Amino acid sequence: MLRIASYNIENLDFSKPDWTPTLEDRIPVLRASLNRLKADIICFQEVHGQELDDHTEDHDSRDLLALKKVLEGTPYANYEIASTLTQSGVVRNKRNLVIASKFPILEFDQHWNDFCPAPAYQKATEILDDDEESEAKDIKWERPIQYAKIDLGPLGPLHVINLHLKSKIPSSVKGQMVPIPNTRFHYWKTASAWAEGYFVSSMKRVGQALEVRMLLDKIFDQEPEAKIVVCGDFNAEPGQVPVEAILGRVENTGNPALQPTVLVPCSRSIPESIRYSHLHHGHGNLLDHILISQSMMHHFESAQLFNETLHDESMPGAWDNKFPESDHAPFLAIFDA
Repeated sequence: MLRIASYNIENLDFSKPDWTPTLEDRIPVLRASLNRLKADIICFQEVHGQELDDHTEDHDSRDLLALKKVLEGTPYANYEIASTLTQSGVVRNKRNLVIASKFPILEFDQHWNDFCPAPAYQKATEILDDDEESEAKDIKWERPIQYAKIDLGPLGPLHVINLHLKSKIPSSVKGQMVPIPNTRFHYWKTASAWAEGYFVSSMKRVGQALEVRMLLDKIFDQEPEAKIVVCGDFNAEPGQVPVEAILGRVENTGNPALQPTVLVPCSRSIPESIRYSHLHHGHGNLLDHILISQSMMHHFESAQLFNETLHDESMPGAWDNKFPESDHAPFLAIFDA
């Protein structure tokens, strides 16, 4: 039996003075979820890195201290860990992608505009200073794509891709966002500016998805029967462009020769009435996904979303600092391997 999970653990960090619940409040809730998953491989999103004693402005020094604290006393404490890194080779300050594996991690990497160059875009609604001129700037992704090759023994290598695509929150547009005093919120000066911010976020999200698909094609070119699992928070639902781009369905390409490279969503085995990983305004959304290559299909048994205790993150009072659990449900896929 092989159990692979994806879990946006939501802003996992040590607590700041004004934060509630504390990490200590969150730990028993998160451990309960992790113990329930019983995962052999788990892909985390939104794991923050914590500064070590020797961290300075000129010297990055961080570790996944909060995650390690959560994993203490669980089987996951002995798993191999791979994380996204900064250019200086340490874990990132915020929103690391982390793969924890019971099996040996043979290699790992991250990709950030490696296959897909950042597109240049000139914003139409930004308000510039008198000495500034409007110009096209590169729209880079905000976080990398994580890759690992994991040794499954007799089953051979498993290629795991972990990702967190850009949210639907509009990207900033200079001069168009007005802070609301004594809150963490702002309002937009014009609807056009909000629309442009949303458009830029969409470019980032679809661009990341394109880069994932390009990485997949590279793997299939080298290993046509590759065992691949793509996990993560896509911030997109089935049928939307980011998901379709990664799946690579023949219905979209019109090319039957590409059928061996089409991925399959594990969520299709879950009844539609409970097929959601996130709640927004009372509506269940499937934002978290596990997609598998065709060579994994004959091993696939079932999938499950642990969404029984999800809170609606959009409702009044549903601030992040009032709920110890994540606002994303863990997603588990089970294989007979």
